[in-house]
This record gives sequence, C-alpha cells and structure tokens, in this order.
Amino acid sequence: MENKDLNRLKVVLAEKKRTNKWLAEKLGKDPATVSKWCTNSTQPNLENLMEIAKCLEVDVNELLRMK
Repeated sequence: MENKDLNRLKVVLAEKKRTNKWLAEKLGKDPATVSKWCTNSTQPNLENLMEIAKCLEVDVNELLRMK
C-alpha cells in the first residue's frame, strides 16, 4: 500500500507564512508532534484538525488532501 500524504498542513503553514513552532505554541502542543503532522508521519485527530484550521483561519477542507 502506497504511503500518501493525507494532510496539507506543511503547505498551508508556508502559505500563511507561519512555522511549526508558532502552531505548536498556539495549540499548546509539543513542536515534535506538529512536525510529525507536517511530515505526515502521524495525523492530527479531528479535534486538533479543527483547532489548527481555526488558528490558521482556513476551512478544515483546505488542510485535507482530497483526491
């Protein structure tokens, strides 16, 4: 089974000119956790995904790779 990127968090952070560290501080999460989300090593749960979208002022759908 091919490992596909499931979220666009890294791309959206770059578009918004924000860093992993900034997001980690906003969410009260460990920067390593946010880094894993950005590299698609792990995925944020739905609650975290909604909070990320709120912090970045985007729709949740913009964070998901829907193909």
